[in-house]
Amino acid sequence: MKHPDLYRGQEVVVLGLAKSGVQVAKVLHEHGAVVTVNDKKERDQSPEASELESLGISVLCGGHPESLIHEGVQLVVKNPGIPYSVAPVQQALELGIEVVTEVEVAYQLCAAPMIGITGSNGKTTTTTWVGHMLEAAGMRPIVAGNIGTPLSQAAQEADADNWMVVELSSFQLKGTEAFRPKIAALLNVAETHLDYHGGMEDYVASKSKLFANQGPEDTAVLNWDDPVCRELVPYLKAGILPFSMNEELVQGIFVRPSYVEDTADELKRVIIYRDYTESETEIADVDSIGLPGRFNVGNALAACGIAIAAGADPAVLGPVLASFRGVEHRLEYVTDKAGAAYYNNSKATNSKATSMALASFRKPVILIAGGLDRGSDYMELLPVLGENVKALVALGQTRDKLAAVARLAGVKTVISVDNGESAAAVLEQAVREASALAEAGDVVLLSPACASWDMFTSYEERGRIFKEAVHNL
Repeated sequence: MKHPDLYRGQEVVVLGLAKSGVQVAKVLHEHGAVVTVNDKKERDQSPEASELESLGISVLCGGHPESLIHEGVQLVVKNPGIPYSVAPVQQALELGIEVVTEVEVAYQLCAAPMIGITGSNGKTTTTTWVGHMLEAAGMRPIVAGNIGTPLSQAAQEADADNWMVVELSSFQLKGTEAFRPKIAALLNVAETHLDYHGGMEDYVASKSKLFANQGPEDTAVLNWDDPVCRELVPYLKAGILPFSMNEELVQGIFVRPSYVEDTADELKRVIIYRDYTESETEIADVDSIGLPGRFNVGNALAACGIAIAAGADPAVLGPVLASFRGVEHRLEYVTDKAGAAYYNNSKATNSKATSMALASFRKPVILIAGGLDRGSDYMELLPVLGENVKALVALGQTRDKLAAVARLAGVKTVISVDNGESAAAVLEQAVREASALAEAGDVVLLSPACASWDMFTSYEERGRIFKEAVHNL
């Protein structure tokens, strides 16, 4: 444990009875804090409450009582998704009480060095990939946070010989203070979650907190092709390890095109690591990467940079790049039906993610898209829809917006699905419509460009229903 007695005797309020809230409440209680957990859900919707109370933790359900936050409270740990505008958070800030997320608590209690990975897209794939790479290098990684074990639980279990590999959202990072990862990676920045952050300035500032406490002995892994990432460079104190798909770097991870031997008119693309002495290591041929898509080449470069910064031998990384087959709901291959390939990309909850997915395929695509309306006009999709999308099947609150953009892009077949039945039935109908349009050699792609909450409880539920519908064709 880094600071095992830090929370002893402190009065702590945990906001939110979600998975991370339950776990962090248990951990704080074990470390001697006086913990109260509060959730606006009613008691009958909070099955976790009884377990916490059996441990001696106070639980208040059904709203936020005015007496919850008072001068005796020393720390508020909130669920990342709870906005800062809610009354108990505002009361805490007015009283000068520190408001953090589980990430801060886990960092304070974790003996292992931490790798923090964030970005608008590609976090889960890159985090998982890094875990596989460090495993191959014999470095005992623990993948935790938004994927794997809850972070505060993993922090309890880790020792100094582990590496904690953590996927981090802007919501989580906004609620950090002392958090200092040994290696911090920013993959990319796109407009997303602006309803939570109120604008790009707060969103970028929240992402940037990943680097705030790093020093010269730490490493910042940055996407050199992303202008927002590059703009952060003057403010960073850590050593910088950049990665690029577009240019050959003085130091870092990059893709170099080279002629195939005896075939002067063909090029192969090779991933190169160049260290500070300008010594080079060839890691792998880009075509050997086990995941489709240009953006997954970027994820691969980032994962290599992170693993090398942690001490992995570059020689072990190539086989991991080739063998990795991705993460559920992230451009996940489902099956072939009548010669058409079906892919589940339900995690694509913004236009940028869907654009990147569409750019991964050279074959004709029947796109299934649509979901929660957060005010976007989806014009960002206009160029990619006009390239290889032969049909759009639109559903959810945004179906009319997406249909309009597809028609502007020249997509010849646009179908809007709304049969008035359950969400599952609507998605199943969308799959049937797409299947009827698909020919051998086509790709049927679920890549919604929207959050799922207008119809489903999560993007995971949406993706699983899609896969089941495909297998039932």
